[in-house]
Amino acid sequence: MTSTNPSPSTALEEAMQLFNLITPFSQETLTQRYEEARRTWYPSRYAGLTNNPGKYMEMYKKGEAKTKEIQAAYQLLLTYLNTQKKT
Repeated sequence: MTSTNPSPSTALEEAMQLFNLITPFSQETLTQRYEEARRTWYPSRYAGLTNNPGKYMEMYKKGEAKTKEIQAAYQLLLTYLNTQKKT
C-alpha cells in the first residue's frame, strides 16, 4: 500500500500482489501466504543476522513496517472474502 489514499480496487490489487494471489482464492490460501510473509518479515528474526546494532535496528524497523503492511493487507483481503461469501 504505497499511496496515501488508494482507491478500494487499487488497495485490493496491491494486497493481492503482496501475497501473490489471483482471484479466485480461498481463505486457506490467503492464511498460508500470510503466515509465510509474516515469518519472512518478523522483525526479531534479524537479531542473529548481524553484530552491527545500527544495521540491526534498520532491518528491525523495516521488518516492523512490512509486518504492519502485511497485517493491513490480510485484513483487507479477509473482508473482501467475507463480502464475496455473502453475495
